[in-house]
Amino acid sequence: MPCWAFIRAMERCYNLRVSQRDETSLREFIATESDEGLRLDQQIASRFGSISRSRVQQLIKGGLVLVDSRAAKGSHRLRTGENVQIQFRPRPPLRAEPESIPLDILYEDADVMAVNKPAGMTVHAGAGATRGTLVNALLGRGQALSEGGDALRPGIVHRLDKDTSGIILVAKNDLAHAKLSEAFRRRQVKKIYLALVHGLLKQDRGTIDLAIARDPTRRTRMTARRSIVQGNAREARTDWRVLASIDATSLVEVQLHTGRTHQIRVHFSALHHPVVGDTLYGAAARLRIGKTALPPLPRNFLHAAKVGFTQPRTGEWIDLRAPLPQDLHAFLRQLASAAGESSARIDAALAPYL
Repeated sequence: MPCWAFIRAMERCYNLRVSQRDETSLREFIATESDEGLRLDQQIASRFGSISRSRVQQLIKGGLVLVDSRAAKGSHRLRTGENVQIQFRPRPPLRAEPESIPLDILYEDADVMAVNKPAGMTVHAGAGATRGTLVNALLGRGQALSEGGDALRPGIVHRLDKDTSGIILVAKNDLAHAKLSEAFRRRQVKKIYLALVHGLLKQDRGTIDLAIARDPTRRTRMTARRSIVQGNAREARTDWRVLASIDATSLVEVQLHTGRTHQIRVHFSALHHPVVGDTLYGAAARLRIGKTALPPLPRNFLHAAKVGFTQPRTGEWIDLRAPLPQDLHAFLRQLASAAGESSARIDAALAPYL
């Protein structure tokens, strides 16, 4: 065997042994006097900093944590001299499972489906969200979906935040997925949202053109702050126009020209006009009108109201509309009442969206 072939064979053998060893590893320790009386789960998480307490709980529930060779509960209080063994195993891969969940279908043909997603529904499975997603619901109706993307995201071409309602397009086959993805990339899909934001905007319409990046200190957020945004920021453009002003809030129609994560929420927060209900980006937990505090809105006042796109196979232009959800309409009526305004004026401004 040539020398180079021998070396490669040894590398393959070594890599195989390493991967097999790392798939399942046994760790153990003997409880000392300093461990006396401490909870088992807390002590494991403390000793092995690379594993979260929630993962420790999963291992315990799976019978993979033994104290003196017996399965133990996370609440077990350690005693000096006890032998603790932890069988670390990789998490099972996430799978998108079918679920029987009703969906509001706005449009459907052989290639594309448009769903009116409710607020509170996650689009696809991920860490901490494996059930109740839009993908679970699509699979539950026996829906054929494109398979060209992530296995956890069959059919998903674009996304809406969990607490944003409205239209989301779904690709039924790989051709539709490729063409819709390209249309989004080329900004050929028209996306119109409704948002209620804090404060009165100075103009009737405007454009927000601020690059967006992941917030380096709060990883669940994005940011458009110029002092933070670095070279990994992506351009983002949001056009808006005011439909109505209600006390110290503005009801706006928003058109996205890019599709960055949290784009509308980040852009209006950067203007110091956060979306009502969006406490992550600076909105108050409760909207106050004078001395009246309205009931908390348990979601963001953000709705994907209109989408226009070219049918991937025929080239026909299709315009779709998702009416403003009842909970948001009711909130506007409460707001108008508290401000002493006529709800008829608000409904007139919303006429194309009701």
